[in-house]
Amino acid sequence: MAYNVLIVDDSIPMRGIIKKIIKASGFNVKHFFEAADGNEALKILNEEWLDLVLTDYNMPGMNGLELLDEIKKSDTLKSIPVVVITTEGSKQRLVEFFEKGAMDYIKKPFTPEEIKEKLNLIMGEPQYEERILDNGDEELDF
Repeated sequence: MAYNVLIVDDSIPMRGIIKKIIKASGFNVKHFFEAADGNEALKILNEEWLDLVLTDYNMPGMNGLELLDEIKKSDTLKSIPVVVITTEGSKQRLVEFFEKGAMDYIKKPFTPEEIKEKLNLIMGEPQYEERILDNGDEELDF
């Protein structure tokens, strides 16, 4: 299945880097949408069919946590998985992301392999889940 992905980051070059890494990972994207902050993201979310949101935390206007709040308030948007991509690494900040409804986070910098693994798990890609189950048996000690 191909996914419509919204990338929310105030840095145009960073949005380009995230797209490039996702493409290199092989994660199946039908269309990328981009927003410079949470306000732009909400406009796109209300106009387009999206399967996944990747958002930065630190942005002017509406930051990533505020965007999560707005998404989770909406009956039509709250089921869309949100992943925070950030340089923030404090345990307190990560707890905030999850309390606000983030499905996961990815710490910058990241590799194509890391992003593919996380996005496939979040989107429930069956072939990826089967591979984890198949490989997981090797480490079981019965």
